[in-house]
Amino acid sequence: MNPEPATISQLQLSVNVSRLSPKIPTLQEKMLRKFLRYLLLLLLIAAIAFFVFAPGYIDRNFNKVTLKISNPHKVTWYDSIPFIADLHCDALLWDRNNLKKHSYGHVDIPRMQEANMAFQVFTIVSKTPRGINIEHNDDKTDQIALLSFAQLRSPKDWFSVKSRALHQCEALYKTARKSGGAFRVISSQAALQQFISERNSNKQLTAGMLGIEGAHCLNDDVSNLQAFYDAGVRYIGLTHFFDNAWGGSAHGINKGGLTEKGKSLIRKMDSLHMLIDLAHASPQTIDDIFALTQSPVLISHTGVKGICDNTRNLSDAHLAEIGRRNGLVGIGLWETAVCGTDAAATAKNIRYVADKIGVDKVALGSDFDGATTTHFDVTGLPLLVDALLKEGFIREEIYKIMGGNVRDFFLRNLPAK
Repeated sequence: MNPEPATISQLQLSVNVSRLSPKIPTLQEKMLRKFLRYLLLLLLIAAIAFFVFAPGYIDRNFNKVTLKISNPHKVTWYDSIPFIADLHCDALLWDRNNLKKHSYGHVDIPRMQEANMAFQVFTIVSKTPRGINIEHNDDKTDQIALLSFAQLRSPKDWFSVKSRALHQCEALYKTARKSGGAFRVISSQAALQQFISERNSNKQLTAGMLGIEGAHCLNDDVSNLQAFYDAGVRYIGLTHFFDNAWGGSAHGINKGGLTEKGKSLIRKMDSLHMLIDLAHASPQTIDDIFALTQSPVLISHTGVKGICDNTRNLSDAHLAEIGRRNGLVGIGLWETAVCGTDAAATAKNIRYVADKIGVDKVALGSDFDGATTTHFDVTGLPLLVDALLKEGFIREEIYKIMGGNVRDFFLRNLPAK
């Protein structure tokens, strides 16, 4: 009897079975797999929390009010003010449905209707630096890129300032399309005149216009101006919080004047009847603009050095030149602009402008939803009317300040059609 073949076969079978049998994980491997599963779950929860809750959290914490008053006192004639308007609001920056009323932020369509506001300029913010301040900023960082990512906007918006700016333009038209006629976008004298006529019989109608805060979104190319004109943009501030290819910012490193590119941009804007916004421009840039063009200009949101002296605000000399050109000065609703935290501070700055260059050249430039704390949201505008009365303005003058001047300025200076 020869046992060897059977023994060899048994050994081979044993080896084959051992190859086919699954490896029994060790205790350490089991613990590692369990840890990785928990880690992936935590990362998923964190991602959901970031994308779902972070944009709203940022909005709530950056756009606050110093006075939260429901049903503020209204003078008996407040709701009969023909045309309430504001020159500057950054609501398009936030991930918010502006057709719904919100308990945070400053502006949406229902709150505009509640405040009898007819017209709001919606401005486009496409880039702001980290550690933003009014004295000294460079362009090396980009907080809006991170915000665009958190809001799950198009990947193009994460990297392209032009793309994110044009998408904000489209967002305003999307609001108009979904509003059922309650809101429209204005880009010409004819459209504004039609809106005024229709609103005379329906006070619930509202309208908006597009502006740009910082021409860096043109990607340093004058030819890109046409795309923004076609998108409905009707005023542009050349700089925001940092110097760019067009000129110096009041908050930049060098604070220089217009560059050669900036001069070519001003000429192109003039040819298209696009208005120049002097907000955030350095004093030298403002001087250079005045030297280059005789066009009417506006400053969409500011205070005045004569009341609140800081680098952000408008000098008496520049104020006088804006008045000479029949321009328009929008006074803000935040502390840095007016050196105060209530309607009285804004009214005091308005009185200063009116006394210097005339009551028909001053308006409201709130900076609503501009990542800033304002005195109140749009429903608090009756408080400003009360403060203007205390400053000695009469009813007809308040009509002008609260929006009549904005209406008339754009009827004169927007493209005809």
